[in-house]
Order: sequence, then structure tokens, then C-alpha cells
Amino acid sequence: MHTPEEKADSIRKVIETLDILRVKCPWDAKQTNESLRTNTVEEVYELCDALIKEDDENIKKELGDVLLHVLFYSKIGEEKGKFDIGEVAEALNAKLIFRHPHVFGDATAQTAGDVSRSWEQIKLKEKGGNRTVLAGVPEALPAVIKAYRIQEKAANVGFDWSDRRDAWEKVQEESSELCAEIERMDSAKMEEEMGDLLFSLINVCRLYGINPENALEKTNKKFITRFNYIESKAKEKGLSLKEMTLEQMDILWNEAKSL
Repeated sequence: MHTPEEKADSIRKVIETLDILRVKCPWDAKQTNESLRTNTVEEVYELCDALIKEDDENIKKELGDVLLHVLFYSKIGEEKGKFDIGEVAEALNAKLIFRHPHVFGDATAQTAGDVSRSWEQIKLKEKGGNRTVLAGVPEALPAVIKAYRIQEKAANVGFDWSDRRDAWEKVQEESSELCAEIERMDSAKMEEEMGDLLFSLINVCRLYGINPENALEKTNKKFITRFNYIESKAKEKGLSLKEMTLEQMDILWNEAKSL
């Protein structure tokens, strides 16, 4: 592992390399905030994939890619005369200190729960921070993550179930309302009630300490593995999936589950 000085020197070298590339590489020289934005989203998803797989080597690699984007945006900000990486780091450090009064101030917090409960109140007091509790939830977040963060922020200021078991009753209520709209075949109402049901299920996940995005992604990967098994076995028999009956596919599905 590196010393703090060595870590700072390593980042300095990357900054110097980027400064050179920004001048001498045609591709790097023409990049803008907008041209990099979609690549940044992709890099973050690649990091998330490595994190889910707990692939340390790829986590290191993808963190480097994300760091490059942070430095690149900072370089563009510097060229515009707006800010540089030093100001980015200074603002972050100031924010961390301000948001941790139980470490750097006189406040007390014995548990992670204590910290979470005071977090939103601290952010509302922060200069230039969120003016409302939910203002800090990015509009562009994927819907599942966005719902989780909305619920988490509301809970941190006391808007939450007193008994998490009661949240299951809300799931059942929303499920019944969805079924009623399905019977009526009102597409707009069906969509609305399905949204309410999903929102309530995500709330249950939060209350029981389950990350819904991670849980769903693990199920996605499990389905892909089992479905690929069906497809592979079908090819071995010289069949396409469209030529197989549902019963034949179900047999292979159960085989895949047993592996």
C-alpha cells in the first residue's frame, strides 16, 4: 500500500499526463462536458458491475476510469476559468467536515443510524445545499434507485413506518388496487397502480435492509444463466427455442435451477 504522499504523487502524475493529452491528442483535445457525459454514465455502470461481482481487479480498473472523468471535467472547468481539481477537492473536504459534526465538532452519534437521521438536517443547513429534503435526488436516476433514495431521505426526517411490518399491509393494499384496475382494463390506472405497488415493495426492501437494485440485478443474472442453459441444451438437440414446447423448456429450467 502507498503512503499518503505517494498517493498524492500518483494523482499528480495522472493530472500531468492529462494536461499533455489535452494539448497533444486530437481526441482528448476536442472533448467537452457534453461529449464525455454519456461515457461517464457507462464507466459508472461498469464500476457497478465490478462491485456487484466483487471483482477487485476490475474495481481498481474501473475506479481509475471514473477518476479520469473526474479529472477531465475538472480540467475543462479550469480551462473555462471556473474551477480546478484543487477547488473540487477543497469543496469536498469542507463538505465532509461540515456533514460530520460528531467527528469534527461537538455533536454526538453512537450508531450509523444516528448519523443517517441527522444527515438531511445537516444538508438543509449547508450553504448552497438542498433547500428541501427531496431536492437532492437527481431527476435522471434510474427509477428503482430514485424511489429508494426518496424513501430514505423522507425516513431520515421522520416520515417512516413506526413498525416495518406494517409496510407489508401497504404492499397488499396496492396489489389489490392493481388487480381491480386490471379487471377494468384501464391502462392508465393499471400503470399508476403498478407504480404504487413497485414503490411499496421498494420501501419494504429499504425497511428490511435489502438494496432493491442489487437484489433485482442478482435475479437478472440468475435468469440469464438459467435461460442460457436452456438455449445451450436446445442447440445440443439441434432445436431452436421456438421449436420447443413450454413444457420442454420448463424441464431444462428446473435442471438449470438444480446446478
